[in-house]
Order: sequence, then structure tokens, then C-alpha cells
Amino acid sequence: MTSMENRSEVNEFILTGLTDDPELQIPLFIMFTLIYLITLVGNLGMVALISGESCLHTPMYFFLSNLSLVDFSYSSAVTPKVMAGLLTGDKVISYNSCAAQLFFFGAFVVTESFLLASMAYDRHAAICKPLHYTNTMTSTLCTYLATGAYACGFLTSSIVTGNMFSLSFCKSNIVHHFFCDIPPLLALSCSDIHITESLVFILGSLNTFFPFLVIFASYLLIFITILKIHSTEGRQKAFSTCASHLTAVSIFYGTVIFMYFQPSSSHSMDTDKRVSVFYTTVIPMLNPLVYSLRNKDVKNAFRKLVLRSK
Repeated sequence: MTSMENRSEVNEFILTGLTDDPELQIPLFIMFTLIYLITLVGNLGMVALISGESCLHTPMYFFLSNLSLVDFSYSSAVTPKVMAGLLTGDKVISYNSCAAQLFFFGAFVVTESFLLASMAYDRHAAICKPLHYTNTMTSTLCTYLATGAYACGFLTSSIVTGNMFSLSFCKSNIVHHFFCDIPPLLALSCSDIHITESLVFILGSLNTFFPFLVIFASYLLIFITILKIHSTEGRQKAFSTCASHLTAVSIFYGTVIFMYFQPSSSHSMDTDKRVSVFYTTVIPMLNPLVYSLRNKDVKNAFRKLVLRSK
């Protein structure tokens, strides 16, 4: 046994899942399968389209391709296990698989938060200082920002997961959720969890509020700049360049705020599960749809690809 396993009294967990009603399992399996297929095709298709079309080789689409890869990755950390549980009824997840699921999900969610902030900065540079845009958003800076986003995500998740799974789990091995998330796992620990809770709160706050402040400041400056534009057409054109990103930000942070920043008395397990379904499976599906449906460059590149393939 490894040293991690020696700290725990259990070697596997049982996920309670979304429902115990056998009549709902197959319909839910079909629904999750469709969502995951759309997520897979939409996000990996977006990555392939941006990589293959030279007209999309710009900083904005560089970040978008990374965002699509991250959306696919954190959905893949959760959704396949949910689908397997609904299809087979097997809700057991091994100790190490639970740790891996928490690690990868956390890493990619934090990475997404910083990528959205990088995209907001990019839109600020494009709208507020268009003459200096190419000198500001160099390929080197874009690479640094993307690498930093992944580094923050994986470092944060390494610290949190390592701390979580250094605890002893001896109260029960039943996780009241459909995936290995922090709150239901902490409820199973018979160790002192105050340090872990404080660590999760501090890192969670830093990785949520710092990117959010960057996004807020960027859009504040963007809106001030747009208001100075005299022509209605000019305002609409400026706003359209960041409409898709603003939609993605609103969906992502709206869900996070609803999930984690409401009074604890307002929480219920069923509500948390429904919101968790939204941010683990629906948001990764929506982002490529938002960017493809509301973006002329993406639609034009897709049309060119279709015409070339005929």
C-alpha cells in the first residue's frame, strides 16, 4: 500500500449519483451522452478549426482554442464516470480514481478562470489601444499567459488534492454527490479539517477573485472606451468583438457565484447537484456554441472548410 492509502481507512468510495430511480437512469444516460458528444465535437472541432485556418491565428483565437481544450478536459474528468454509473448502476470509484478526478477537474476549472481573464485583457488591448494591439499582444505574451493559466490550475489543484487525500476517511465511504468534489469528501473525514478548509477557501478566493477583478477592470475600461465612440455603428462593432467572451464569462461566474457565494442555509444537496451538473457538463458544451453562433470569423472559417471539403 502507498503512504497515501495508509492514511485512509477506505480504499474505494461509493457515489450516490444523481438519482436512485431506475426509471430515470436510462433517460439521464441518453441525455448525458448527447451532451458529452456535443461537448466533444464542439470543443475539439473548435481546436481543429482554429489550428487549421490561418485567418484564426490571432491572440483571441489562440486563447479560445485553449479554452475549448480545457472545457473538453474538465468535462471528461466527470461526465464519462457519470454515464457509466447511469448505464451499469456501478457507483463505486477507487480511492486513487477519486483523487485523480478531483485533481484534474480542479486543475482545469482554475485554468479556465485564468484563461477567461487573459481573454478579457486581450479584448481590452484590442478595443482600448487598437494601434498598439500587435505590439502588446505578442505571441510570446500569449504563450506566457496561457502557460501561467495552466501552471496556476495544476499547482492549485496539486496543493488542494494532496491536502485533501492526506486526511483520514473513516466515517463512511459514501460520497453524497455524483463525482468526487471537495465538500462531500470533507464531510467523510475524521481528521481535523480546519486547515484544509482554510486552504481551500484561500486558494479558491485567490483563483476566483483575482481573474474576476482582471475581467471586471478590463470591461470597465472597454465600456468607457465604447461610450466615447460617437457613431452607433462603431459602438456596435466594438461591442460585438467581446460579446461572445462576455457571455461565456457571465455563464461561468454566474454559476460559481450561485454555487459558492450564497448563505449556507440556502444550500440543499439536490440544488447543489443540479448546479454541479450545469458547471461540469453544460457549460463546457455551451462555450463552443456561444463562440460559433455569435462570431462571424468562426462561421466564415467553418464555411470555407466545408466548401474545401466538397
